[in-house]
Amino acid sequence: MSCYEITGGRPLSGSLAVHGAKNSVLPILAACLLVPGQCVLRNCPDLSDVAVTLDILRLLGCRADREGDTVVIDASALSRCDIPEHLMREMRSSVIFLGALLARLGTAELSYPGGCELGPRPIDLHLSALRALGAEILEEQGALVCRSCREGLRGREICLSIPSVGATENIMLTACGCPGLTTIVGAAREPEIVDLQGFLQAAGARIQGAGTSSITIQGGVPLRPVQYQVMGDRIAAATYLCGGAAAGGEVEVTGVAPDTLAAVLSCLEEAGCTLHTGPDRVVLTSCAPLRGISPVRTAPYPGFPTDAQAILMAALAGGEGATLFVENMFDSRYRHVGELRRMGADIQLAGRAAMVSGVGRLHGASVRSTDLRGGAALVVAALGAEGTTQVSGLHHIGRGYQALDKNLRALGADIRRVP
Repeated sequence: MSCYEITGGRPLSGSLAVHGAKNSVLPILAACLLVPGQCVLRNCPDLSDVAVTLDILRLLGCRADREGDTVVIDASALSRCDIPEHLMREMRSSVIFLGALLARLGTAELSYPGGCELGPRPIDLHLSALRALGAEILEEQGALVCRSCREGLRGREICLSIPSVGATENIMLTACGCPGLTTIVGAAREPEIVDLQGFLQAAGARIQGAGTSSITIQGGVPLRPVQYQVMGDRIAAATYLCGGAAAGGEVEVTGVAPDTLAAVLSCLEEAGCTLHTGPDRVVLTSCAPLRGISPVRTAPYPGFPTDAQAILMAALAGGEGATLFVENMFDSRYRHVGELRRMGADIQLAGRAAMVSGVGRLHGASVRSTDLRGGAALVVAALGAEGTTQVSGLHHIGRGYQALDKNLRALGADIRRVP
């Protein structure tokens, strides 16, 4: 098992192009199943979650090839509708194949998905929505067997009780194969939903409304092969910016729309950073200890993203002043706190709340990633800490960050991967 060895206290400086969005490319890869032909995706990040997704596509009978950041998917010969348990358990997002297979083949057989252990994340919303569209779903010993009913799939209005990103995406994909009009009321509004719509529209789907709480899909339209560029990863951008905030210096991230980061940028500015933005770039300057800020409450987009909670917390833990975090999205998203405490952080937990009192500067320690964003948070903390930190559990970080150590070295960080 390897780890990152990071010696902190070196200001970061330079510009970095952000890789394609993990949370965007995974549903778009699943959407390629809807197209009986060759799709070309550019800006496709080289992540372990993407590799698992490509393995699933190949197992289903698709051709899936990568050259650099370009991936070619040909689903002409799609021949299977079942995904084995060992691949499903590799990542949470694998449930997105449910809607795509149902729309293309009228049947799908999956086990329950895996991914980071962030507490209960039931897929009841997915299943009830697909049933409303005409799917018959049997749940047997951890497996899901889904088939269109005798009358077939049919579009209708679906009202979501919460704006679930995964459920919204699954309904969008299923609805593309449903004759008639489907309307999603209470849809998730995340930029990645807009990106999925962009891909589907480019392929010929009649879909609109993504980015608002109401999305409409006119289903049953044949889709055509398409070339598409995946949006930049706003959470990776937030990570590099928080790293610059913790270590000091000036960091520019490009290839990401600043408005998709508005909630994070607002917090960094309040903490004392100077920010300049352009159409697809953000420049952050940090030259003093970060200060405490107003309470940070995670919420569906456009609120503060839960994926950036641990990352911002790590930066503020080595600053001055107090900040209250309230995690409203997941039950177990403070697993990084114990590891930050090993670095000297003063963080008190009470249910969904975490009170972070800045200690001026953290110190190096041996710490372990327990999930994707928690692992990134430990790297951010190490960049601003005194001394050397070893971060293990890198397989979590590899799920969402491409060449994290190489990119940070390009910005001047003292980080290397060691056995």
